Amino acid sequence: MRSPAAAALLLALALPARAEEMAPVLPGALEGRPAPRDASPLQKLVDAAPPGATVEVPTGTYEGDLVLDHPIRLVGRGRPLLLGSRSGSVVRVRAPNVTVEGFDIDGREGGDLGKDSAGVHTSAPGTVVRSCRIRGALFGVYVREANDAAVEECEIRGIPGKAPGEKGSGIHVWNTVGFRFVKNTIVDVRDGFYIQSSSQGLVAGNRASDLRYGIHYMFSDDNTFEDNVFENGAAGSALMYSKRITFRRNQFLRNRGFASVGLLFKTCDDVVAEGNLLADNARGVFFEDSYRNVFRGNVVASSDTAIVLFAGCGQNRITGNSFVGNLTPLTLVGKTTDTVFDGNYWSENREPDLDGDGRSDRPYRLGNVFDHFRGNLLAADLFAQSFAAGAIGVAEETFPVLRQQMAMDNAPLARPPLLPDVPRAKPVARAAHVPAVAASAATFLLGTALLVLGRRLPAA
Repeated sequence: MRSPAAAALLLALALPARAEEMAPVLPGALEGRPAPRDASPLQKLVDAAPPGATVEVPTGTYEGDLVLDHPIRLVGRGRPLLLGSRSGSVVRVRAPNVTVEGFDIDGREGGDLGKDSAGVHTSAPGTVVRSCRIRGALFGVYVREANDAAVEECEIRGIPGKAPGEKGSGIHVWNTVGFRFVKNTIVDVRDGFYIQSSSQGLVAGNRASDLRYGIHYMFSDDNTFEDNVFENGAAGSALMYSKRITFRRNQFLRNRGFASVGLLFKTCDDVVAEGNLLADNARGVFFEDSYRNVFRGNVVASSDTAIVLFAGCGQNRITGNSFVGNLTPLTLVGKTTDTVFDGNYWSENREPDLDGDGRSDRPYRLGNVFDHFRGNLLAADLFAQSFAAGAIGVAEETFPVLRQQMAMDNAPLARPPLLPDVPRAKPVARAAHVPAVAASAATFLLGTALLVLGRRLPAA
């Protein structure tokens, strides 16, 4: 049975306890041609162009929705504005090998979530959306069974003021093979990337910020994420029920909240994460029910907890990483783990290196009895930096009673390793931290009030 803290954490992240409880999110009814009153004045021009033609659109404003139902390359000159009718998707791609390039697209806060209304909605293979600026649309770009689709160098901004549940994702992909999302900027949407039942894709060089999840990802195997930035969200990523994913040189930054996580794996196997930066997150990396994953050569810094690890995981390897300035290295939910920790640097490790081989002379114990409490009691985080927490740790080292419940790094590094592939985060203005500080203070005051009132915590 899960501890109260574990159950609360999963509830806050809206993660189910078992895979069968997570039903796939199916797309809505496919939008067809708009009614004549809602059609763009460009529709006649597009319909008259022969298959494979390039249609250049001059600068100007074109109000109404547009259907591209034969292969065509639609190119904007001088950034023409496609202004939606508010009845559905502004651009609807229904034929293979269509390119939409160089437009400003405004959904005017219209459309229908149930119909997946988007700035650009495609249901055909080979679609390319390039150098477009999309705003005011429920979804930015919706990719539905559109193999080999590409979204490149686009700027997608959601609808300000709407709750996450009332708007869609920046780029949403469903049941698609071979997608490519490169150098896009996504702001103020529900999720930066929502990827479901899709494989053999590349997500590279993107920035997603001020949203719920940078990546929301389910039932999707064999995909690669490189050189992306996911910041200022409820979670940098939430990856579930997937295999063989690769993460390289990404940044998961400033994902703060009660249960925020930089990089989360729920029932994910054979994942490789290397050369990533995870900094200033409530929790750096989170593993539950996940097997044979490799986490190596990453930096996890300035987080409340560097690693959350459920005992139900197996055969994972955490090696060659640098863990710097975290409040606690590990929260182990459960009593034992076979996860291998080897050759990592831990900034709070005080063990000496007397023989000068670059490794501490003794193994480093990841946490103490207080850190065990943090994984199994709801309010222990309030006292993580207190004198009492330190005293409990020292006492437990002297008279060990929970040693079998702790993990060890058997050969910790005495100095931070050189990790040239890990990106460096850009500094953030101090004002950006004010909301987080205020939220932390409010949480502390609430917890203190509860303790003063004498409420008992549930038994672990």
